[in-house]
Amino acid sequence: MQTLLVEFGMGSSLRRADYTEAAKRAVQDALWHNSINLAELFGFGKSDMRIRLDVGVQRPEEVDPEVLKALFPYGNVDVNVTRGGLDVGRPEGQGKPTVMANVALSVGFDMERADG
Repeated sequence: MQTLLVEFGMGSSLRRADYTEAAKRAVQDALWHNSINLAELFGFGKSDMRIRLDVGVQRPEEVDPEVLKALFPYGNVDVNVTRGGLDVGRPEGQGKPTVMANVALSVGFDMERADG
């Protein structure tokens, strides 16, 4: 894959400590700030897009990658969830922490190099 674009996002789950929801909001943050027509620019169909989604949260095992894939209307999505993000505890340990997720969304295509 030749990466042509990288977008970043941050999302949170304020009270439920829902790692998938925090990651979902981070993806939406990265996606909804842009309208880029890469497929058309390079003469590809939107279904040819290759999307690598890297997600960082404190509990990667609690993220459902299928929920995140469903956010993309087209393209081939590969989700990688790793330890990262941030859990912010409540004062005096009351309740669940606020969960913060970070994402890097890389978009590209399978392209041949012009220089061989």
